[in-house]
Amino acid sequence: MHDVLAHSLSGLALNLESARLIAERGGADPMVVEAIGRAHRLAKSGLEEARRAIGMLREDALPGPGRLAELAAEFMGDTGIACTLAVSGDAHILGSDSSLTVYRVAQEALTNIRKHACPNRVEVRLSYESVGTRLSIEDFGALDRRPPPGDGTGYGLTGMRERAELLGGTLTAGPSAEGFQVNLWVPR
Repeated sequence: MHDVLAHSLSGLALNLESARLIAERGGADPMVVEAIGRAHRLAKSGLEEARRAIGMLREDALPGPGRLAELAAEFMGDTGIACTLAVSGDAHILGSDSSLTVYRVAQEALTNIRKHACPNRVEVRLSYESVGTRLSIEDFGALDRRPPPGDGTGYGLTGMRERAELLGGTLTAGPSAEGFQVNLWVPR
């Protein structure tokens, strides 16, 4: 399964990058070039997700709060935008679903920032509380450089909210005083 899927998605990513370059060099409408670029990024992201999923099927460790520092560092390395992680409270072991949800919400929120914002910095805060765990991802600054809202075809926030609700938790997202914030709470 991995070899077939990886080969197909790798081929798709290469073809999309070639199409983007041809469109760019041929003077195509910038919207076409950007659309091909988005499709290329989506194919690359799908390949990464497929690799992670195959790893989980092979019983590799599921990602969780312990990998948030790695996620923040990866975001910073990819974007050049400062991204810090602050952890507070007495760490407790989360169930596998809650652990994976914390990681996936952080991952999706950082992906959304990468796609839709131009912040000066990003903060990821994880707080272990007596009755649950709270995660906050907030981008700061550069509100005047924020691109216009997308076409609304994504399911990122909806998917994050559904993950939280399945665990009896909550997810809120919206503008903050200096940017945009996503807040997850899952019960212990």
